[in-house]
Amino acid sequence: MSPLKKKLIVVGDRLLVRPEQGEEKTNNGLYLPATALSTRMAQGGWVVKVGPGQPLPDFHDPGLDETWGDSVPQPRYMPLQAQDGDYVLFMRKAGVEITFEGQQYLIVPNSAVLVLVREDWSDEEARVDDDVPR
Repeated sequence: MSPLKKKLIVVGDRLLVRPEQGEEKTNNGLYLPATALSTRMAQGGWVVKVGPGQPLPDFHDPGLDETWGDSVPQPRYMPLQAQDGDYVLFMRKAGVEITFEGQQYLIVPNSAVLVLVREDWSDEEARVDDDVPR
């Protein structure tokens, strides 16, 4: 018999995040321990897995049942902006800490996300999205 393999399945509009660990350096060169960082309202980490998104309502009219079709309507979702590998800054209090196979993760609802950092720009200058008014 083969051993069972476990995997995490993220549901709904949630993100599985690997939190940023360790110490942080201040502008003056001082290192802040993790206990000093716990008072901050925001936290950062890397997105490991993204849920399917926000469920969309089914607009199927039950009065129009088609007897000739055997197809079952599949659930539909509004996808999330976050992608695997993004760096995400989120509200610390909204995250739920879990441990899966010895690794620490946070499950964060999409509504708690403040900003995403994605490293797929073609030029080397940091730029702001064109959608943001200046």
